[in-house]
Amino acid sequence: MTFDILPHFSLVTVTIIRFVLVTSVALHILLTKRNTSSAIGWIGICVLMPALGTVLYLMFGINRVRRLAKKLVSGRSSHRFEDSHSSSWNRELDGQFAPLAMMVGKLTSRPLVGGNKIVALHDGDGGYPCMLKAIEEAAQSILLCSYIFRNDQIGGLFIEKLIAAQKRGVQVRVLVDGIGSGYFLSSVYRRLRRAGVPCGRFMHSMLPWRMPFINLRNHRKILVVDGRIGFMGGLNIADENLVSRKPPNPVSDTHFQLEGPVVKQLAEAMAWDWYFVTQETLEGDIYFKEHTSTGESVARIVTAGPDTDLEKIEYTMLQAITLARRQVRLMTPYFLPGSRVMSELALAALRGVQVDVVIPRSSNHPPLDWACSANIAPLLDAGVRVWLVNPPFNHSKLMVVDRAWSFVGSSNLDIRSLRLNFEINMETYDVVMAEMLDDFICHHRNRRLTHHDLDKRNKLIQIRDAAARLFMPYL
Repeated sequence: MTFDILPHFSLVTVTIIRFVLVTSVALHILLTKRNTSSAIGWIGICVLMPALGTVLYLMFGINRVRRLAKKLVSGRSSHRFEDSHSSSWNRELDGQFAPLAMMVGKLTSRPLVGGNKIVALHDGDGGYPCMLKAIEEAAQSILLCSYIFRNDQIGGLFIEKLIAAQKRGVQVRVLVDGIGSGYFLSSVYRRLRRAGVPCGRFMHSMLPWRMPFINLRNHRKILVVDGRIGFMGGLNIADENLVSRKPPNPVSDTHFQLEGPVVKQLAEAMAWDWYFVTQETLEGDIYFKEHTSTGESVARIVTAGPDTDLEKIEYTMLQAITLARRQVRLMTPYFLPGSRVMSELALAALRGVQVDVVIPRSSNHPPLDWACSANIAPLLDAGVRVWLVNPPFNHSKLMVVDRAWSFVGSSNLDIRSLRLNFEINMETYDVVMAEMLDDFICHHRNRRLTHHDLDKRNKLIQIRDAAARLFMPYL
């Protein structure tokens, strides 16, 4: 009699456990997930595989970053960073882009600031000498954040300069990503720490229950020296960016050197990232300086990430596309935007705006190229012109609207970059800068992608591309 009851009892127990797991996870998903397709997907996984689905959801599905960010914000009430709004260079705009300027101001709580000098630097050949020179001349502070920071020839040179600055009394803070600069071993991190340079690894953990942080990366590239000169854009620190030296896999890129009031906003963004990782508050004039006018550019920093800055870069782009009257030019290494950006680009083209999207002929991540091929046809149908850039692989992230407004920085045009990564961009209301960047983008329109190019793929390639498209949020 006992042996007859046990199987029945076990079946009931397993059924109850499955029900509790599925119900608990489903309720959490319903209360926390904003994206309906993501919510449906996670609930489906948990219904089909209650135990494994629950484990996967606990590891990858919960946004602990936003909760951590809110906790840190509430905990630093007595240690606030400098307030950019005190700048005497705050600007208000009239004309076509006034609604954009007002919207981004409300979105970011940062003002537009005038009096900036902005210089475009191309590739590591143009960017690294300027960055290294600034580090060599540093007298008070150096703030450096990089997604990829390799311990190769150029990376080693940066490390030596940073260590030398630390030894002569400069306050140096270096932040590298916990994945991009080496997950299991980060030789850059070890070398700097051994030399006494404060260095942090952004959201790095070997603990299995903290593995969701694999999905959430700090993709920002920031260098601020003495609070007076800044660098930002798409340029990582690695030999592959020294294109003139013809490395095995060259990467072309665009970076920017900044002087003026906007540098303070750049420093504040880096200070928040440093606080996020180390809980050390950076304060004082050595990091945040009040600036005099050094140029004519009006600019503002825009940060985004899966914390309190969720989707702010994407919202800025959407508003800019909506206001476009003549041209929208986009240059990006990876092009896998979500439905909102796709729709706005298509609508702009349909109302007569010339929309150009410039992407590499082949990137350094083939699965992204496959997914792009399966996703891009609706834009071609709407009249968006898609152009392919010849090698070397171009990693620049640039957007120009009507040759008057520019948006540059670290953010790619893909779902991961716009919603999962921590990114930093800068908007500029500078006709001279916009025209220069617009010409740069147009110069790289090497070959136009057509429907014929998509149709001539054989069925196996089309199936592969369509399968890759299913993983768009995670590529």
